[in-house]
Amino acid sequence: STTAPAPMHREGDRLRFAGAATRRIARGIDLDEIVIGLCRATVPTFSDAILVYLREPLPVGDERPVEPLVLRLHRTDRIPHEEDGFLSVDDPRPKPPALDELVAERCTVPTGGALAEVLRGVRPVFTDAPAAQAALPELLGKGGESLTPDGQHAILAPLRGRRRVIGAALFLRSPERPAFVPDDLLLAAQLATHSALGIDKAALYGREAYIADELQRAMLPENLPRPTGVRLASRYLPAAETARVGGDWYDAIPLPGSRVALVVGDVMGHSMTSAAVMGQLRTTAQTLAGLDMPPQEVLHHLDEQAQRLGADRMATCLYCVYDPVAHRITIANAGHPPPVLVHLGGRTEVLRVPPGAPIGVGGVAFEAVELDAPTDATLLLYTDGLVESRLRDVWTGIEQLREKLAATARLTGPERPPPLEELCDEVLDMLGPGDRDDDIALLAARFEGIAPSDVAYWFLEPSEATPGRARRLVRRTLSRWGLEELSDSAELLVSEIVTNAVRYASRPITVRLLRTHVLRCEVTDDEPRLPVLGQARATDEGGRGLYLVNRVARHWGASRLSTGKVVWFELDRP
Repeated sequence: STTAPAPMHREGDRLRFAGAATRRIARGIDLDEIVIGLCRATVPTFSDAILVYLREPLPVGDERPVEPLVLRLHRTDRIPHEEDGFLSVDDPRPKPPALDELVAERCTVPTGGALAEVLRGVRPVFTDAPAAQAALPELLGKGGESLTPDGQHAILAPLRGRRRVIGAALFLRSPERPAFVPDDLLLAAQLATHSALGIDKAALYGREAYIADELQRAMLPENLPRPTGVRLASRYLPAAETARVGGDWYDAIPLPGSRVALVVGDVMGHSMTSAAVMGQLRTTAQTLAGLDMPPQEVLHHLDEQAQRLGADRMATCLYCVYDPVAHRITIANAGHPPPVLVHLGGRTEVLRVPPGAPIGVGGVAFEAVELDAPTDATLLLYTDGLVESRLRDVWTGIEQLREKLAATARLTGPERPPPLEELCDEVLDMLGPGDRDDDIALLAARFEGIAPSDVAYWFLEPSEATPGRARRLVRRTLSRWGLEELSDSAELLVSEIVTNAVRYASRPITVRLLRTHVLRCEVTDDEPRLPVLGQARATDEGGRGLYLVNRVARHWGASRLSTGKVVWFELDRP
């Protein structure tokens, strides 16, 4: 048989044990750690076994708990080499059933029952008290009362949080050890109170972290768009459990003229507030992108918005606009780590972009640079969680990232870029065990561009003859491209849109055709008012142009520009 720990005879022993036990319980952050702390602190010093039951589901904050009260066995701890039932190997008495066979995993606490009365009383009680004796079968299941030895060798302690009972703990001692004394009830009450309050806070923190994490994920794009001339891939990883709620985000926003805006940002801090600020800044960035503002002006307005949200609402952000026709990219930076460009063949470079100040500082001008975007090159945007940690500074991490990208690109040879999804996975593989201090957002863009031979555009003066001229130019271009089958539909739609543009434009209009996997036509003019799809009456002589566009085109749309608007449509290629 096992030698039992020495009993705590003196008041000083109890005080030292209480201090050590509460410190161990307080070290726990989440629910499991707190319950484990309670078990490890009490077994075997205070008891030979402990059963911890918790309410299911645990109420959080001020929410009304589910009725009726249901308790679930959360953890059982006992001296590992002690026999179940607390009988030694040599004891001639028959052994009771094993502990795990008797302890009920779940129990429903009926209102007005004996167990409900004990829990309502809040104070720990000896199990040989009449009320506790009647409550044990409800808690432990049929035959469970045989687990509690005769006399004062068991204590049933309700676990009460800030507002309500959230569970119960049963402390058990074997018959070979001294029975519990009244002072042990006070000690059990102290342990139960510390544990219950810790569990309450852990449940509240867990709910807040869960809501913030879900909020953050809901505000990230569910699917990336598929703009013409560029392929996109992304990754998002939450931080470690100690600070998993952050404000990292990424976005890809289609812009007029077949361009696309690439955004990545990081709100400072780890809280639900950070996630909420992230959502507001991302929405603002989408709105500003829809107005076709230059990157530096987008960052300027984001900076103003962050200041309106309150003090210390700061974030870093990188905003890029890629033009697949011009094969150029325009980038502005607000205190964010610089992007890395991977060229075909494996050469990598950290782009020289003026760093700027973080969003929310205020009173700082942002600067944009325009750079070449070579075909088959890959641009990588990321947050600092990828390159910075307790083990390395940000510039060391950027250099390691550049080397990793170069090594991955060289594996596919000088004439073929690495698959985009695999490239993202390889980048995340560079993270070590201690590198997950922060959220990680990653956005990769493979520049495919649109070849000059697949683009045709014209500047046309607004006049009555302009629609006819636009039809002839479109017909001639489609013939050169071998797309004569689309001529009738394309001429009809171009004529309708150009006619509407000529009616209001005061400057030359632009007509542009793009041949990709679809045929895309864009008509730009200096009138900012967008056309509205309406239903013409039988007696109306006009108003059916957009109706025809809507019926014939694969897709169509209209967007405002800083200098007017663009109306576009797409036709499927045969």
